Amino acid sequence: MNAIIQRVWEYVRSNPKKLIAIVAVVIVAAVMLFDDYGLWRRASMEAENRRLLDVQAQAERRMVENELRIRNVGNPDSVEKAARERYNFRREGERLYIIKK
Repeated sequence: MNAIIQRVWEYVRSNPKKLIAIVAVVIVAAVMLFDDYGLWRRASMEAENRRLLDVQAQAERRMVENELRIRNVGNPDSVEKAARERYNFRREGERLYIIKK
């Protein structure tokens, strides 16, 4: 064990600039990867951003659909369609087939 420490110490004494450069590169790489604004955090933030954009797009589609429903509330055909779809209403003489998923 003592011999290993001696060899390392001799290497450090003979190449101090090289050792300082290596340590500096390792520190800079660690900061770039794991800091608050590092690559690791940025990748997770990008993934969250994509997920939130998908959620926003779905919400906007639902808003457009709801606005169309609100506009067509007074239309008797749309009221009948909603009653048939949601509450399984039927007209006189019709047969109703319910297919469950």
